Amino acid sequence: MEFITFLIDFVLHVDKYLETFVQTYGLWVYGLLFLVIFVETGVVVMPFLPGDSLLFVVGAMCGVGLMSYPLSVGLLFAAAVLGNQSNYALGRYFGPRVFQWEDSRLFNRAAFDAAHAFYEKYGGITIVAARFMPFLRTFAPFVAGVAQMTRARFALYDVLGGALWVGGIITVGYFFGNFPWVKANLDKIIWAMILIPGLVILFGAWRSRRKALA
Repeated sequence: MEFITFLIDFVLHVDKYLETFVQTYGLWVYGLLFLVIFVETGVVVMPFLPGDSLLFVVGAMCGVGLMSYPLSVGLLFAAAVLGNQSNYALGRYFGPRVFQWEDSRLFNRAAFDAAHAFYEKYGGITIVAARFMPFLRTFAPFVAGVAQMTRARFALYDVLGGALWVGGIITVGYFFGNFPWVKANLDKIIWAMILIPGLVILFGAWRSRRKALA
């Protein structure tokens, strides 16, 4: 219970925690940030770690000179890409073994073929868009691996999505993160980053279910 309380406080006040860490440990902060982004995108059971808010705060700190903008973008871009590659590899390796292919009641060959076809046709935009959606970005690469999306196609959109996500949010934080209004309402902005994409996902799932039942 204490860990959950700490985690919620860390997510909502990541700016204060990160600023303290930068002032205390200096360059070691880059290693911590690399680890957080890699784990959040690369370990399917860790979707609750901060992603968007962390990148935004990193950009704000770059804006006031506490951190290096090019180093932060480059390092966290690498973490995001490698994390997705790890998650994809896990899905590609364990997916068939979990389902045990045709020998398992859990495996539906037609559903698998449909998922594979979907990721080959539309998976690129799914991988890119999922970067900006908490929780979904952790599961999308794993599902792409389970669906056997080709590695070259996945890698292309992984790099594109990682660049837009990391570079875009850090840059927004760099230019806008230190405005007085933003700093005063950062907790509300973080909640919006979490809740709005989640509501979009739920609405999309609801609409898909209605169409399926119609």
